Amino acid sequence: MGVYTFICKGSGADWSAKQLNGDLEASAGSTFDLQRKLVQVALSADSSGAVQSSFSYVTPSSAVFQVIVGGSVGGGSFVGGGASSSPAASGGGGAAAEAPPAEEKKEEKEESDEDMGFSLFD
Repeated sequence: MGVYTFICKGSGADWSAKQLNGDLEASAGSTFDLQRKLVQVALSADSSGAVQSSFSYVTPSSAVFQVIVGGSVGGGSFVGGGASSSPAASGGGGAAAEAPPAEEKKEEKEESDEDMGFSLFD
């Protein structure tokens, strides 16, 4: 599984991106085309399975784009920084974390008007 994080910068109508930790890069005329090119660049470096991607603007002229190649798709959750909160998803091989037991709700007994010694219609 490969995680590729790119810093994207826009200048006018042109966008360029450089990998945060590496030497992959691309440029295009729009953010849409840039994302497509970056996915292809990441796949050329690691073509081991399914692809997930995430594009987030930081300012109107800068963004972060992350491509995840490999791993499971659909059942996991994205956690910032490319980390995973589940040991099974990160290759730990452990059993999935069990849900915490539900708290027992104590039912409150409603007091009737007779219990208080007065009635609403008196």
